[in-house]
Amino acid sequence: MPTNRIEAFSDGVIAVIITIMVLELKVPHDSTFAALLAVAPLLHAARHADARLLWSNNNLLFWMSLVPFVTAYMGNNHRDPHAVAPYGVVMLMCGSAFAILRSAISAHHRDNPEMMEYQHRTQTKNVFSAVLYAASVPLAFVDVRISFFIYAFVALSYFLPERKLAESEDRS
Repeated sequence: MPTNRIEAFSDGVIAVIITIMVLELKVPHDSTFAALLAVAPLLHAARHADARLLWSNNNLLFWMSLVPFVTAYMGNNHRDPHAVAPYGVVMLMCGSAFAILRSAISAHHRDNPEMMEYQHRTQTKNVFSAVLYAASVPLAFVDVRISFFIYAFVALSYFLPERKLAESEDRS
């Protein structure tokens, strides 16, 4: 069996395991940090592996699996910065994990200058989004509406058209 099939199978199994673990998390009714810590699992640090792409993908899947939890937590306590800030943290981690995954993928295209230019443009948007998400965490304690604006702004920014990848592929 080829290696890529084993990697794909492992990705699927790990994603299911992570999702099941997150579904078991119960959203606290109290919006204090102590209540949130009481239900948070300990993070197991990923061990170094030769398959950078596989691990960066698993990293992204993990952080994405927490989105429903922090969304529900924030939804139950939408006026409390102790519930709004963790959403920003998870979105920051998702964005960072996505940037790492894109970097791992782009490493396969180092010989293609047009793909590297496209990668650079998209990474710029990823870094800008990460900075905004990082800012949303302390700003939630100033006014949660600022954080909500940032969350909406970042999401909407990904709907804006970029210079199409297809244009660079057509030139190839």
